[in-house]
Amino acid sequence: VLITRAEGSAPREAGTAMLVWQDGQYGTIGGGALEWQALAAARRLLPDSRPWARESLALALGPALGQCCGGAVRLLMERFGAEECTALEDLSGAGGALCRPEESGIPPSATPHAGWIREPFAAAPPRLFLYGAGHVGRAVAQATQGLALRLIWIDDASDRFPAEIPAHAERLVAANPADAVRLASPVDMHLVMTYSHSMDLEICHRVLGRPFAWAGLIGSPTKAARFRKRLRALGHDERRVAALICPVGDRSLGKSPSAIALGIAVDLCRHLAATAEGREGAA
Repeated sequence: VLITRAEGSAPREAGTAMLVWQDGQYGTIGGGALEWQALAAARRLLPDSRPWARESLALALGPALGQCCGGAVRLLMERFGAEECTALEDLSGAGGALCRPEESGIPPSATPHAGWIREPFAAAPPRLFLYGAGHVGRAVAQATQGLALRLIWIDDASDRFPAEIPAHAERLVAANPADAVRLASPVDMHLVMTYSHSMDLEICHRVLGRPFAWAGLIGSPTKAARFRKRLRALGHDERRVAALICPVGDRSLGKSPSAIALGIAVDLCRHLAATAEGREGAA
């Protein structure tokens, strides 16, 4: 499922895609009623036996979807069976491709190549799920600009976010920020720093219940010890609890939001570098 056009206050940009199969999915096009409708439409397409079966769908993010965003998206849904996957394997070494939409009502994507849909054969950068838009959260959002990651910035109040957010960040307002954990993939990272210790604990509990690439929690050594004890009581084994980094950053740099964020950015750089080195070694 690919967003080929996004207008107004759409939750994700043109070019965002997710994979859908009968009983699961990978990725997200923004969640909520929009995503549920897209999932239903995609699964209706799965039994279609036509070669390269595809459909387009236009959705307005208004009262009909129980939303007040005021935006609109157009989706392209493509079914990939064994034959299509074999053809894609043959193309995978090309590095990229430009394919003009067929004459089937599919609109062009929002790209510099007017009238063309561009889909690069490259993995998307990992995402950092940042829970909390307070002073330190804002500093982290600024400090991570330029890193090889996308920022999913989550809070339960829209007015905590700054008027302008960095280009690499996507704002997500959630009544319960812990619910956003399910949107993450195993290669994504989590950084927890909300205004509430109970909210932090619930987010950490859900993070540890799923695969993740990196997870950090802001706090003192005392908070770290208490959280580890509570997480073990919630059923997480010692290995999983130890994988949660707390405190995060470098305390020797200072306690100001900017100093904390700088230390966290260094931690993330090290993780990203180690991950890239691991991929190169595997290749």
